[in-house]
Amino acid sequence: MDIRPLRLIYHRAERRLEVAFSDGQTFSYSAEYLRVYSPSAEVRGHGPGEEVLQVGKEAVDIIGLQPVGHYAVQIIFSDGHNSGIYSWEYLYELGRHQDRYWADYLRRLREAGYSRQKP
Repeated sequence: MDIRPLRLIYHRAERRLEVAFSDGQTFSYSAEYLRVYSPSAEVRGHGPGEEVLQVGKEAVDIIGLQPVGHYAVQIIFSDGHNSGIYSWEYLYELGRHQDRYWADYLRRLREAGYSRQKP
């Protein structure tokens, strides 16, 4: 898949990252969504079943975006998390499946007994 971003715009007031891709798709991601689905080992673990449920990220903000070669972006979050490298393919996947992934995250929070706080 040769999907690449044409533009990345961070809307600070809404805490949303907008990414327009070369196939015409544009996705808008909340900072919280990107943080809880970080591709880092801290979040995903080192294998199946090692994922760590991220809680208390409702008010997280993006404080930096660093290009990684021609294939990814490193997102720096206000909670100090900065080890996730978001490939263009992974960002695209997060956009395409956003409704399902977000619903799954909310379900896992409920099952863990966590209630989201308003940011």
